[in-house]
Amino acid sequence: MSDHSNIERIFREEPVPAHILEHMEELRRQGKIVPDARLIKRPSHIEGIRKAGAVNTAVLDAVAEKIHEGMSTQEIDDIVVAVTHEHGGICAPYHFEGYPKSVCTSINEEVCHGIPARHRKLHSGDIVNVDCTTILDGYYADASRMFMIGSVSPQRKRLVEETMKCLEAGIEAAQPWNTVGDIGYAVSQYAKKLGYSVVRDLGGHGVGIGFHEDPFVAHVGKKGAGMVLVPGMVITIEPMINAGGASVVIDAYNDWTIYTKDGKDSAQWEHTILITETGNEILTY
Repeated sequence: MSDHSNIERIFREEPVPAHILEHMEELRRQGKIVPDARLIKRPSHIEGIRKAGAVNTAVLDAVAEKIHEGMSTQEIDDIVVAVTHEHGGICAPYHFEGYPKSVCTSINEEVCHGIPARHRKLHSGDIVNVDCTTILDGYYADASRMFMIGSVSPQRKRLVEETMKCLEAGIEAAQPWNTVGDIGYAVSQYAKKLGYSVVRDLGGHGVGIGFHEDPFVAHVGKKGAGMVLVPGMVITIEPMINAGGASVVIDAYNDWTIYTKDGKDSAQWEHTILITETGNEILTY
């Protein structure tokens, strides 16, 4: 049986629990935005996503062990490919909508979608985001980590560390029956206190059965706004935090890499999160 057929079979054989459907219907009558039932992963789906998450974490662990000053970003891509394949996985970014590599490596003022290359070397003082998405048996898991290369300035170190705290604030807000807006509010309020800005043009997303699913998870928002977070939903939270302004531009040459418009540094951390009936579970590190 193909991965797709198995995923569809699970939708048929493992219905959403009645008490969750009842609460969703009550919220819908109140005018809340509730997800389509297909956005609620069933237990077997969740187990598949959890396994994909374990591989994704192993891949980023391998990068963490080997990343160093002087290496090229293509070497990072090579590590990601090798370790993903060793674990029986597929690198989701490869040829996704024409993307040419298997991972994103975004340095300093690059916000996201930095393309690995042999000529692009890591220098002491750089901060780099490595964004990895793994497919295993048809299920997706997505995470990114920041790495500080060599001797990093206090300003860059602070940006990296506080961006992790922005992620943690978003995860804390991702409670069952809260909303996507609660996540964005928590992230943006924390960043604002520090004098940082939050990228608005990009955000997190549903994940697990597809690479990018609904809902869009903005990292700015209002409490109580947007789609309700229902137990069984799987999303990414991945704040992109800028040292300067929030505006970004896209590389006119490769049409992928996104930079801060003012040339100031940006950082990002990302986890895949399962919404449970009692809180949430982090599925990737």
